[in-house]
Parts: sequence; structure tokens; C-alpha cells
Amino acid sequence: MTSHRKERASGRPFAHRVARIGVFAAGVAGMATAVPAQAATGPAHAAVTSDHVFSHADRAHHTEARDSFTVRQFGSVNAVGVRNQANAVSAGCSVDDHCRSVALSFQIVTVAGERTHLNAVNLSDAANKECTGCQTLAGAYQFVVSTPAPFSLNSASRHRLDDIHRRLDALTRSSLPAAELRKRVDGLAAEVTAVLGDAVAHAPQQHAKPAVTLHRHLDGWPGH
Repeated sequence: MTSHRKERASGRPFAHRVARIGVFAAGVAGMATAVPAQAATGPAHAAVTSDHVFSHADRAHHTEARDSFTVRQFGSVNAVGVRNQANAVSAGCSVDDHCRSVALSFQIVTVAGERTHLNAVNLSDAANKECTGCQTLAGAYQFVVSTPAPFSLNSASRHRLDDIHRRLDALTRSSLPAAELRKRVDGLAAEVTAVLGDAVAHAPQQHAKPAVTLHRHLDGWPGH
């Protein structure tokens, strides 16, 4: 029996957070209520959102691949809780009759304010259950854009992100080995970071500087 399970938060801290961002109340990130993108302007408010991708492959369904690419623009907020999670499971297959399970989640969040309380959770978990020779990959990528003044992604930035989304769909459903797939997806994540960096370069400037922070967590079998 081969069994593998691992779940942990991203090890990369918010190294470039906007000044004075604090910690939001425990448990908020578990809520699944998203404030619409139209909230990018208007008075400050609290917001929570959760994005989760799950894939399961077994003898009846040898291949399952799912991905998510969401953009959450919250505008001016006093407090925000965001959660991004990817889970992939392969079960009951063998070397001669192997499974492939892929779950990838890209979550982009924009928040504005110099005193925003932020709780961000980013998790992935890949599990093989009696599945020798199976390919299982779970990847969670969370991009947090922090600006002191209200900011919205323009149409050019959204167009570039849409193109990355299409390529993520194609990669997720490809037959690339898990190790190569990880590299390609990391490349797309780098492109997202570049798009967001270009966008905030034109954001209104105040005492605190705009920042883009990536939380990345990958879990896979074979290899980690």
C-alpha cells in the first residue's frame, strides 16, 4: 500500500505587505461569501472569499483534471479573509493501470487601504491511496495585490490574465508528467505576477507603496 498525504500553509510570508496590515479574526477565511468586483470602489467594508478545487481519479475514472482561476477585487476594505485550496486524489490504480489527478487553483485578490486587517490561507494536498505509479498534483497559487488607494485592474490587464487562464486550462488537461507540469504552471504564475506588477505600477501612490505578494503551495506524487 502506498499512502501519501500532506497539508500545510505556504511557507512564504507576506514579505512585501502594505504597511500596518494586521491579522484578521480567526475562522473568517472558512466562509465562502465573495464580494463582487464592483466593490472595487466605494466605502471601506469587510469581505471574505474562498476558492477550492478538488479532483479525484480512480479505476472507474482514470483521469480527472480541474483548475480554477479567479479574480476578486475588493476595493477599500477594513478587514478581509481569503482562502485558496487545491486537493487531488488518486485511488486504487496500479502501474499497469495508472491514474492521473490534477487540481490547480489560481486566486487573485486586490485590496485597498493602509490599515487593512488581512487573513490569507493558501493550501494544497495531493494524496495517493493504493495507487502505485499514479500521477497526482495539487497546486495552490494565491496572489495578493495591496494598494493604499482604491485600484481596479484595467481591460488590458484582464485580457492578459484571460490569456494565462486559457493556457492554464490547457496545461491542466495535458498529459505532461507531473514534474514538468509543475514547472510549466510555475511559469504561468510568474506571468501573473508580472501582469499584476505592471498594473500596480500605475496605481495611485500614497505613503504606502503598492505591493504584489505570491503565496505558492505545491504537493505532488511522485516528487514533492
